[in-house]
Amino acid sequence: MHEQLRQDAEDAILFDATVSPQVDSSWFDAGHWHRQGALSTQSGGRGGVAVIHTPAGECVLRHYRRGGMVARWMGDRYLWIGVDRTRSFREFRLLQAMTQLQLPVPQVVAARYRRVGLYYRADLITRRLANTHTLAQSLAQGRLDAELAQAVGTLVARFHRAGVWHADLNAHNVLISPAGLYLVDFDRGCIRVPEQGWRMANLQRLRRSLFKLGAAEGGEAVFDQATWTPLMDGYERILSA
Repeated sequence: MHEQLRQDAEDAILFDATVSPQVDSSWFDAGHWHRQGALSTQSGGRGGVAVIHTPAGECVLRHYRRGGMVARWMGDRYLWIGVDRTRSFREFRLLQAMTQLQLPVPQVVAARYRRVGLYYRADLITRRLANTHTLAQSLAQGRLDAELAQAVGTLVARFHRAGVWHADLNAHNVLISPAGLYLVDFDRGCIRVPEQGWRMANLQRLRRSLFKLGAAEGGEAVFDQATWTPLMDGYERILSA
């Protein structure tokens, strides 16, 4: 990876020059790709994700938006506290670090922030992972069996063993493909000293996500036996290896 920084009066862009030798502000404009006939899909809601066909290949463009109550008055604005603390630059560098650790994450392409006074807005571009669906979709289709649960546990353990904390570990952020499983959306994530406390809290967040999506409709005891025990078996086997 060859990290380059491009700055002008309006924004700052961090990009991997080995993926694309030049990235400008138009890359972060879904309208630009639409006019080029290079916008596949665009979803609303938090994050505003678009699939775009760039000179560097098919990518995912994500606009950062706040969630929860604060979204009502802050929307997509974040308080400026320095270049290296921007959401997009932090996630760019975390993805870069995880790629170097050979963890299964999307390849990062570029990140941008646009500062206006005390606030900034941010965007991130990553390579699109082809032929994937989420763990949530597998659950909805009745395809979350013991084998898949064990693979999810193995996936999470690989990140935890490297000290990676995912701020929003849920079934929507686990992607499944014929080539294997991936974790995505590392906004606010970080690499920290491995400790049992945060690891278990992370796993409980995933458990609550599965419950929310109906994985325990047959009862918690059935869920534990059919899903959670295999997941933890896969987790513990990798973590103790």
